[in-house]
Amino acid sequence: MLKFLFVLLLSIAFWFTATPIRSIGLAQPLMGQIPASDASPFSEQQIQDIEAWRLAAFSATNQGDFATAEAYWTKLLELLPGEPALWSNRGNARVSQNKLAEAIADYNRAIELAPTAPDPYLNRGTALEGLGEWDKAIADYNRVLELDPTDAAAYNNRGNAKAGLGDWEQAIADYQQAAKLAPDFAFARANYALALYQAGQADSAIREMRNLVRKYPQFADMRAALTAALWAAGNRGEAESNWVAVMGLDNRYKDINWVSHIRRWPPAMSSALEKFLKLN
Repeated sequence: MLKFLFVLLLSIAFWFTATPIRSIGLAQPLMGQIPASDASPFSEQQIQDIEAWRLAAFSATNQGDFATAEAYWTKLLELLPGEPALWSNRGNARVSQNKLAEAIADYNRAIELAPTAPDPYLNRGTALEGLGEWDKAIADYNRVLELDPTDAAAYNNRGNAKAGLGDWEQAIADYQQAAKLAPDFAFARANYALALYQAGQADSAIREMRNLVRKYPQFADMRAALTAALWAAGNRGEAESNWVAVMGLDNRYKDINWVSHIRRWPPAMSSALEKFLKLN
């Protein structure tokens, strides 16, 4: 069995802040493909290279250097083209560079090699979201949930895709289920709060935002959302207090284009933040 490692890549495009992908740990299955006998197709140097490249790929990913990570996954694939985890992980590196079509090709290959592994479907769904292909993304998340009905990330991601279609009630239901399955999945709860606001449930949304900020004081996304919601509600002192914290954490929230089209806040939430930024 592949060992799946859940990662949130917070420094890149929206679908990795609110729509997680999963990286796949390779130590056991990868080295398991290398025979220990004298009949091994790999030299001792190649075996050392494989381990070094594996570690380097994950290190580059953790540092946000996705081009370097992609290069290492490619090196590994030259030696181990039958390893689905490598294809999926290279796909992740490519999505992180907005190489969406190439990433989807990698995920397709991973799925061909491991059709019952959920992670390549989950990851392909994020790439499809990046292309705005919401229905195809939903189909991939549905497949993940067929394979594992308790997959919180799949519910969260499906909620994001449904939000992309403007189906906010179903998005809310998916975010709720994700949070129920993984109570510490902060981004699922954040997406739930944003969807509530879009659905006209401002009081419930603000309550959820406050709870998240209380539990995660450095959660810039929810502090920014709380700023906007409180400003719109006339609570300007608390709104400005939260905004000071936001600017100390992540100044991208000053850019309404980034908030609306990269982070992809719902229209009502984006509009509320824009009014705050314009102080009206």
